[in-house]
Amino acid sequence: MMIDNEYSRREVIKLGSLASLGLLVLPSFEAFNFKDTMIKRVVPPSNEKLPVIGLGTWQTFDVGNSKEKRKVLKQVLQEMNRLGGRVIDSSPMYGSSENVVGDLTYTMKPRNDFFYATKVWTSGKQAGIRQMEQSFRLMKRERIDLMQIHNLVDWKTHVKTLKHWKDIGKIKYWGITHYTNASHSTLEKIINAETPDFVQFNYSIRDRHAEQSLFKTIEKNKTAVLINQPYDSGSLFRITKGKKLPGWCKDYDINSWGQYFLKFIISNELVTCVIPGTSKPHHAIDNMMAGYGILPNQKVREKMYEHLKSL
Repeated sequence: MMIDNEYSRREVIKLGSLASLGLLVLPSFEAFNFKDTMIKRVVPPSNEKLPVIGLGTWQTFDVGNSKEKRKVLKQVLQEMNRLGGRVIDSSPMYGSSENVVGDLTYTMKPRNDFFYATKVWTSGKQAGIRQMEQSFRLMKRERIDLMQIHNLVDWKTHVKTLKHWKDIGKIKYWGITHYTNASHSTLEKIINAETPDFVQFNYSIRDRHAEQSLFKTIEKNKTAVLINQPYDSGSLFRITKGKKLPGWCKDYDINSWGQYFLKFIISNELVTCVIPGTSKPHHAIDNMMAGYGILPNQKVREKMYEHLKSL
């Protein structure tokens, strides 16, 4: 099969979809010359722009010193970078993930192109400082782009440290995170009181609890948003297994169910970046391609939601 060096966005998305289904083995994306770039959103505190699709590392990057698994994960990072993704989100909670991210990106030429986000996940000021400094060492960074308070653990203590670290330039942004609907009201209170740069929380096409109030608070305070649990812990793929995409999806450059779920999320303009996790290069390609092309409007978003409910 002959492959041209220049691909239109639609052609690349189609090829990526075939690859995600195991129907096509793609060559290195170094050869591709994209006519479009990934959609980007502004981080309000600085007007920096971030690509809308990133990478989560929970479980997927917790591979220790396995050379074989690390080799595959490096390919994930390479495909992410080639397709315009930047945000890598990790945590001390994620086993060896911070160390794996640090080791792999350190050997890559575009290591400084990535946006490094991690978290503090302990109680006490000094314990938090020690843990965060360890994260710097593991991720091999002199400066972390985003340091977040993981699941709000001892948040009142860590807020003071993170605000100071931002003031002195040790971190670029600070934020708060959680992954349950029950936490959304607390996140709102902290956003109103402390004005973090970022908030990370759960949101998906089937779990839209954040639309009730949290997004309104985010809009009012101009807070940047990272989304976790985009596939509802994998349940969305179980619902759609063996089901065909509706024909109208092609009008929105949706060529897989993964892209269907991600495009629903990023079509909410208050979402800065969504961070699906994967340890497979072809899934990384498929995920990144959700950041290209046409986004659904509100009417189509509801159509997508209703179609999923009908399955």
